Parts: sequence; C-alpha cells; structure tokens
Amino acid sequence: MMDGIVVETADGRVQGITERGVSIFKGIPYAAPPLGERRFRPPHKVEPWSGVREARSYGNMAIQAENVFALPPDLLELFTLGGCEKTSEDCLYLNVWTSGLDGKKRPVLFWCHGGAFITGSGSSPWSDGANLCRLDDVVVVSFNHRLGALGYLHLEDIAADFDGAGTAGMRDIVAALEWVKTNIARFGGDPGNVTIFGESGGGAKVSVLMALPSAKGLFHKAVIQSGPAVQMANRADGTKTATQFLKAAGLAAASAAQLRKLPVPKILEAQDAVQATVARTAFADRRRFGFNPVIDGTFFPGGPFAPMAPDVSAGVPLMIGSNKDEMTLFLGHQPWVTGATFDNLPEAMTPYLGQRTAEVIAAYRKAQPGADAARIGLTIVGDLGVRGLSLQIAERKMAQKAAPVFVYLFAWETPVLGGRLRSCHTLEIPFVFDNLETAVLTGDDPERLALGKTMGRAWIAFARDGNPGWPVYSTAERATMVFDRASRVENDPCGAERKVWEAKP
Repeated sequence: MMDGIVVETADGRVQGITERGVSIFKGIPYAAPPLGERRFRPPHKVEPWSGVREARSYGNMAIQAENVFALPPDLLELFTLGGCEKTSEDCLYLNVWTSGLDGKKRPVLFWCHGGAFITGSGSSPWSDGANLCRLDDVVVVSFNHRLGALGYLHLEDIAADFDGAGTAGMRDIVAALEWVKTNIARFGGDPGNVTIFGESGGGAKVSVLMALPSAKGLFHKAVIQSGPAVQMANRADGTKTATQFLKAAGLAAASAAQLRKLPVPKILEAQDAVQATVARTAFADRRRFGFNPVIDGTFFPGGPFAPMAPDVSAGVPLMIGSNKDEMTLFLGHQPWVTGATFDNLPEAMTPYLGQRTAEVIAAYRKAQPGADAARIGLTIVGDLGVRGLSLQIAERKMAQKAAPVFVYLFAWETPVLGGRLRSCHTLEIPFVFDNLETAVLTGDDPERLALGKTMGRAWIAFARDGNPGWPVYSTAERATMVFDRASRVENDPCGAERKVWEAKP
C-alpha cells in the first residue's frame, strides 16, 4: 500500500492510496451537505477547499432505517449491501477506483447501489471497484445520495417552498454524474464513455436516469440488473405518500416548513409508518408506492419506460437481466412459502395475480412439471415483479431501433443455507465486481471464481464498446446469455413462462 497519491479536482486536491496496482479515492464530496435549510432542496455546489483533503475512507451513508426488508438473522449475516459507516444527512460523497492516473481515457463504470430508494450505500464490500480495475483498464465510481423521505418526499403540490423535494435523491445522482464529467479525466477516466449500472433499486435509478433530460450526455451506456422500473410514481401518488408522511409526523400541510427542523429520528419514525402501508398486493407496481422519484413533468417528464422507452436516451445501448430465483431472498422464509402446497397456493397468489391466479399457476405447473408449490409461487412473483418487467423494458427499448439491447439471465445457485436461496436477488453483484473471495453469500466452491471473471469482463466489454460478447436481443430469437457453472447463450429461456405475461390484459 502506498500513500500520497494526490489528484487536483475542480474543487480542490484529494489524497488517496494505491493498493495492488489500483489507485483508490474515497469520500470525495460531489455536492454540498444538504443540511438545515438545504434539507429537501436540490443539491448545491461544493464549497472549494484549500490544502489537500484526505480521501482514504468512505463518506457517511445516507439516513436510513435498519433492516427495512425484515430479513431474518440468518440472512442478515450473509448480506453486506450497506457499509459500516455512520448515517448522516451529510452523505453526498463518491468514491473512485482507477487503473492509472496517466491521462489515459479509460471506460468509466458508475455504480448505483440497490436498496430500493430507502436503504443501501456505495460502500458495500460487494461493490468495491478495485478488482474490476485489476481485471482490465477501467475506472469505477460509486456514491451515496439522499434516500427515503429526505430524498423523495413530493411536497410540491401541498406545501410551499419544496420545489424538487420529490426528486432530490435523483438530482443528487445527476450532480454526481456532473462531477464525473468535470473531474474523471483527472483520474484516468473518459468522460465521453460512462456506463451507469445498478442492481435492484440501483437498476431502478438507472431506469429513471435514462428518462431525465438533465442526465443526457452524462452517460453513454446503461445496465439494469434485477431492477426494472417501467412506471414510477405520478404526482398524485407522490402527494398521497407525502400526506401520509405529514400525518405520521403530526404536521399539517400548512406547517410543512417545520420538516426542515424535525429531528432525524422523527423523520425515520414517520417514514417507517408510511412504509408499513405498502402492501404486497402492489408488488409489480411497487415503484409507485412509498418513497420513490416522482414524475413532476419537468425534471422527470414521465415513464421511465411507460408507455414506451424514453426518447432522451434512445441512442444509449442497454444491457438488462434478472436472476433465476429473485424472490427466495425476500419471501423464501415466509410461512406461505415454507408451508406451500398446490391446494393453498392459489390463496397466497391471489393478492399478486387476482383473477388470473388459476390460469397463471396452471401455466407455470405445465412449464415446470417437476417444481413444487413453493418454487412455483416464488418463480411467479419473481417473474411478475422483475423478469417480466425487464423483458418489457428490453422490448420497448428495442422498438426504438436506435441502440442495441442485450439480455442476460443469472442462474448460478449458491450452496449456502442448504441451497435454499438458489439464484436469489443480489447474488450476481459480487460476481459482477469479482469480489467473491469476501462474499460469504457465494460459499467457498473455487469453481465460482471463474464465473466472476467471466461476468466482470462482460460488464467491462459492454462499458468499453457497447458489446458484452453475445448476440443482441430480438423478438425473433430472444438471444439471452445464461450465466451459470457452464455459461451459454440460449434463445428464449423460460419462453413458456414469458408468454404468460405477454398475455396479460
């Protein structure tokens, strides 16, 4: 390890470290702290500093509640989607890993962390960018931004002086991309070749960025991993959430200004009360409920992928995919799953499927005759909320005939916890970043390491020239890269199940 690596940014000098050939800078401010009267407002410019700022440790994580997805203890021990830093409203920091500081123009991979829009951070050990830089000559950026009510409380239509509050977190992300455009060449990156990528809520952030006029030209390729956002909250949805939040906080709309002085614990308490009302009946449409970016008609004009792909990013190549068993993480421990039989499965599926329940279950049983009731139920919910929407985005993007679309399916199954998680949600992240040695979730089978190299190099190839190494997606063949112990291209994998959602009225 070598100290003393200094880079001059537009705001001041930062000092990082070099470790095993990678230069690392952490905790660089990309916007001013959104504190006090700046709470709920769009991000402000950083105040330049004199001297050299230490950039060897991550910045604060955004304010968030613990274990928002109510995972049981055995799962919590396996998942490191957040960092270990303290939480604070002062959270607008980013991190840079680079293969060199020589002025060379390297592809830039800009990571949007998951956790819906309410939790997570860019300091998870799973998304440490150093190993991607060691795989190839690239620059990786991660960052934190405002989450939950502090980032996505749409007060604009019921309270004065809150313009931009319902999209504050996304405005933070645009500010981080603007920082990249201004500064990344000083870190060996190419501001003209930036790939945004993210998983789960991070994939939803990528989806939204593709629809933002202010983000046009700040990125040039996009990857959505198990995080399709077809339709986000409209103004009425956002106002409903804001009204619920004010009620939970004990405030009238006329006194909303008091929110800028409300202690953080009270903010989280009201936020938790609102989140408790988000029912699983709306799973496939969950981006419209709770705390999410709100379509305001100006900063966020619409969609992002409804009723069609956004014109503003028509020329941006897209890679999109999902994991084979997304919902084992969130639902595999639920009583309706652990006790599932084909007799009681219809009752459990009705909140998700309504009048189509019997038809969909029958179609999946026919397509997967060896699967038990629990597996059928979990696959249905995963396809409804993730895979089906991912393919819908692929098709709408493809219909523009302006840029290629590539589709993947991650099918490698983890052996931990007796194998019950299979190819669960988030499992692909340490493979993409080639961070398998420290990811307990992936187990210790040495064969998994080769897949990490394969996936990391595919993401880098896409970032470099827009081609990850397999055929483009088309409605004729539906070529899909299946990542597994033996990775291969398949045409229309799980095609019978896909057609179930195409038939949805």
